Amino acid sequence: MINMNFEDQVWINTDAEEWTLSPNKAVWRKPLEREAAESGRATSLVKFAANATFTPHEHPGGEEIFVLDGVFSDEHGDYAAGSYLRNPANSHHTSFSRSGCTLLVKLNQFQADDHATVRIDTHQAEWFSGIHQVQIMPLHQFGTEHVCLVKWPKGERFNPNHGSKGEEVFILSGELREGQSIYPAHSWLRFPQTQIHALEAIEDSVIWLKAGHLPK
Repeated sequence: MINMNFEDQVWINTDAEEWTLSPNKAVWRKPLEREAAESGRATSLVKFAANATFTPHEHPGGEEIFVLDGVFSDEHGDYAAGSYLRNPANSHHTSFSRSGCTLLVKLNQFQADDHATVRIDTHQAEWFSGIHQVQIMPLHQFGTEHVCLVKWPKGERFNPNHGSKGEEVFILSGELREGQSIYPAHSWLRFPQTQIHALEAIEDSVIWLKAGHLPK
């Protein structure tokens, strides 16, 4: 198991982690949290080599993807960098990449009644004004779970919802700070339920944020 104690705060600078080969010899992974070797709950960075293909497969507990670079594809379409995808429980597809790609992937984490299939090109979707100069792009909401992109201008502080069921951050660009800790781009952070924390943007930053979804 990797980072399966959800009472712990976790920070991983993914740029400093080594890629490990998956059972598919053209696909590599950086595990961030993992319940078991090839099953159960998992959050990972996944890298497809050019022309890598996965045989048809099912996602019993759903699959959530953010395309970080390159173009990810399946039989339903091509999804360039900035695409946000949700494939609900028991969905199946054949995934591949002609040019290669890198993904943030979350497996087996859908709530029981969440059956939504989602395809969003975040380069085309609308930003909304938040507190101060922050901008927010909603990506998905179900029950207590919220997923969005957040643009933080330099110097802006994040005021978390301390009553939420935990928060998870992937820094797409920029750099954040919490006290003496500096979190560069491509850092993955997970904050447990009710933990008080205050992040500040050291420079203009964009993050992928998921909140209200962590188990105790």
